[in-house]
Amino acid sequence: MKAFLDWLKANPKIKLNLILAAIILGLLPGRNQFYDLDLGEARPLTRALPQVYLPPTDSPVNVTGVKAPWVSARSAVIIDVNDKTILYAKSPDLKLLPASTTKIMTALVVLDSYSLDQIIMIDSVHQTGQVMKLRPGERISVENLLYGLLVQSANDAATILAQNFPGGEDAFIEAMNQKVAELGLTNTNFTNASGLDAYGHYTTAHDLALIAAAAMTNETFRKIVGTLGITVSDADNTLVHDLTTINELLGVVSGLSGVKTGWTKAAGECFVAYVARDGRELVTVVLGSADRFGETAALINWAYSNHHWQVVVPATR
Repeated sequence: MKAFLDWLKANPKIKLNLILAAIILGLLPGRNQFYDLDLGEARPLTRALPQVYLPPTDSPVNVTGVKAPWVSARSAVIIDVNDKTILYAKSPDLKLLPASTTKIMTALVVLDSYSLDQIIMIDSVHQTGQVMKLRPGERISVENLLYGLLVQSANDAATILAQNFPGGEDAFIEAMNQKVAELGLTNTNFTNASGLDAYGHYTTAHDLALIAAAAMTNETFRKIVGTLGITVSDADNTLVHDLTTINELLGVVSGLSGVKTGWTKAAGECFVAYVARDGRELVTVVLGSADRFGETAALINWAYSNHHWQVVVPATR
């Protein structure tokens, strides 16, 4: 071996050629010193993300550029019921007193929790504000109380329904706020079922529009809020209650079929309306208005006169 090494030192060119040959042989296919080297699993330089194809939507587009009419309302909004597009907004997330528009959520909880033919005994009567004149000892169905709640805007009906809820009135209010959470709303909190002004009792025009849109998917709710007037009786057919809607646009504005008014001195005039024309459904809300019916009618006419519904294909994500 020593003689071989001495020979390599004496012939450096041969030494270099031997080294190059060894390197080339190591790179050739077959088992060699690199064959069993574990380099790990090959990974792509970038990870392909799955494509998400969003369905096309039929959305309202202002094709005239005409601005919405001025409104005195402290907060107002118009949404498309189908895709929740906002057509118009004035301070839509301002937290305000909702007055009796609260009763939309009251009705939703009642419809989730009671059967319509359930009979409730009236023990005591709440007579503050608008009432349907329930009487102590009266037995009346949940359905007829809902007519009182939504047509007459009866505070006594709201209180009776909340008090007879499993767990009582506090549990009913908790259920109202749980429904708020289920709808994904973050700017609404209720402390009573009738809508009387109270600390911590608030909503926004945008949240209220979404609550109304959800409520209008219930056929019983739609039927009741579309009622101009009705006479209901107690379970024994001995007492009657004549109920008349406070909604002055119902039967007047084309396509309008609900949903709820509200008023207190602190809240001002409030109104949530649902309207459908040619299959295009809108919900309008005005809170703290000086002319809730006039301003709602103007907003509805502006929305339908200046918007066309166009198919919009969202970009693929």
